[in-house]
Amino acid sequence: MLPVISGVAGDSVTLVEGTSFAISAAGGDIESDGAQGLFFDDTRFVSHWRARLDDVELETLAVITHNPFNASFLSRGHPHEGRADSTIVVVRNRLVGNGMREEILVQNLAPVSASCRLSFELDADFAHIFAVKEGRAPARGARSIEVQDSTMIFSSDHGASARRLAVLFPPESVLKPGVATVEVLIPAKGEWLGCFEFRLEEDGERVEVRFRCGEPIEHTTPIARLRSWEQAAPRVSSGNDGLNIAIAQSVRDLGALRIFDPDHPARAVIAAGAPWFMTLFGRDSLLTSLMTLSVDPTLAVGTLRTLARLQGTKVDPSSEEQPGKILHELRHGLGSAADSKQGSVYYGSIDATPLFVVLLGELGRWGFSDVVQELLPHADRALRWIEEFGDRDGDGFVEYERSTENGLANQSWKDSFDGVNFADGRIAEAPIALCEVQGYVYAAYLARAEIARGFGDDATAFDYAARAAKLKEAFNDQFWLSERGYFALGLDGNKRPIDSLTSNIGHCLWAGIVDKDKARQVADHLIGREMFSGWGIRTLGTSMGAYNPVSYHNGSVWPHDSAICAAGLMRYGFVDEAHTVTLGLLRAAGSFAGRLPELLCGFDSSDFATPVRYPTSCAPQAWSSAAVLFLLRTVLLRLDVSAHEGRLWLAPCLPAAIASISMSGLAIAGARLSIETDGVHTKVDGLPTGMRLVKTERPSLVP
Repeated sequence: MLPVISGVAGDSVTLVEGTSFAISAAGGDIESDGAQGLFFDDTRFVSHWRARLDDVELETLAVITHNPFNASFLSRGHPHEGRADSTIVVVRNRLVGNGMREEILVQNLAPVSASCRLSFELDADFAHIFAVKEGRAPARGARSIEVQDSTMIFSSDHGASARRLAVLFPPESVLKPGVATVEVLIPAKGEWLGCFEFRLEEDGERVEVRFRCGEPIEHTTPIARLRSWEQAAPRVSSGNDGLNIAIAQSVRDLGALRIFDPDHPARAVIAAGAPWFMTLFGRDSLLTSLMTLSVDPTLAVGTLRTLARLQGTKVDPSSEEQPGKILHELRHGLGSAADSKQGSVYYGSIDATPLFVVLLGELGRWGFSDVVQELLPHADRALRWIEEFGDRDGDGFVEYERSTENGLANQSWKDSFDGVNFADGRIAEAPIALCEVQGYVYAAYLARAEIARGFGDDATAFDYAARAAKLKEAFNDQFWLSERGYFALGLDGNKRPIDSLTSNIGHCLWAGIVDKDKARQVADHLIGREMFSGWGIRTLGTSMGAYNPVSYHNGSVWPHDSAICAAGLMRYGFVDEAHTVTLGLLRAAGSFAGRLPELLCGFDSSDFATPVRYPTSCAPQAWSSAAVLFLLRTVLLRLDVSAHEGRLWLAPCLPAAIASISMSGLAIAGARLSIETDGVHTKVDGLPTGMRLVKTERPSLVP
């Protein structure tokens, strides 16, 4: 894979590997007065790292990104007086992984020797990641700085927590606390190379840095994992350059967002997003794993197994843990136990638990019956949580209300404090039963019924199918706003319908809980001017009281949300509408070199020629990276599989802008498939033995 050369117009650069990442300015410097730094396990170990040549700032030329954790920052010195150009070029090659290695190459292009003075400033505040993100990052604990030969050591003690950073400088460096200098004489047409190694320590235990000075990187764990991912990922090409670029970028980004359980090094899960959410999130990781089944179903296996290991076992109001509940967020690494002193596992999510069951059912369709059998007890505990704890008042709907003032006020994917509001802008009061959550529960019931049928348990299958039918009837009766022609966002604490027009109703289409006679009106709202921006579907309609195109959840466009809505539109047969959303997202991706950010501002495409990225959105972000792959499977190829039925359903439906699709290496039931289609003629090679191709949509996906 060729390196990517980026522009440098003030952009920050993020490098990520596992739970470590570095954010810097385009020239490579890490500035102490912003959200930059070297982070590991939610702690900023480096808050300031600045290089100067003869005490003058370098002139930035370009950033060359080699892979997600390695980039080169190309700069030059300023020309000497009387000269038009500088003859000194500086290349900072940075590798991030459980610390950092930085090689600095200084090249002298002149025909005479040059003497240079390199100086470096360094600091470590050991601030928590959220304090940094929010711009309130005081140094934590009692800090100290010491110098030992060519090593500078920063230490911090904060209660029971101790952190240490040791930076190894080239041996010819002169060190003082926080400052280092190197005097070099570079021959004519020659160069100087120095290596700087950043080693981390947590609570007395040294973190094994991935990239050591002097060691080749070709056989390191990050390189091996990245190569393995790229070799195993399906190859996709189409008649649309925008789709090709977006898919390639998505595959690269998803490879970078994988993190590995230290107790199970071969087990990958998907982190929510870089830079701020490089950890396991229940909802985000589950939906991303579901969206990427056609790329790598083992992500779903790792995610489900890890979430099952941390599934709630007791009632704890402080963490919102309950028996059977699936976590919302895990911090301080995958090795933390749910009852750790630091409270690193938080369970304040209303939708992760049903989505756990939904993903397990999907994984069974793709041929992982052994994993389904292994995790079925966890799915049944999750379903018991839905009815014993999720349905707080016994009305048949799942609702949420935080246990303490420290918990999230809103516990759905729109989890900002003002993300759930009425049409007039008033914030809804808990307990709140959200429409899409009922859809997820409905889908979980159907998934459990299908699992039971696959294992020959007809009684359980009938039971859960009946529960799904009962919930669907009640939902369509109590959530439907006939005078508005769409479903309420939810029911508030007094069982009043929350009457705002939101994208959440598209999730209901995707889940299949919407009655057929109501689907047309829902579709019309989703792709009408009030909701569809031209780039995607807004989270909140433009006529609503809380609408703000530059808000996190009240009028912005989230690519994953729009992709789920598009899949729901296609599920109900609204082909043109699904294609409209898909092509809008692809146009948006084209404005960001194929990488869809976490969210966009909700400005209309008729107002601005390009989409406007929300200021603090993550990129790459897991479910935004997965969105294009999800659209490929559900909207363009309309591909589904049932391993226990021995059928692969494939009914490609391509808009004129995408003339053809070719896909190879698709992993299904232990085989690797190839698909070629122009939307009319379709060829499939490599079907598993005993599996039959059905060139229609899967019947069960039509309500």
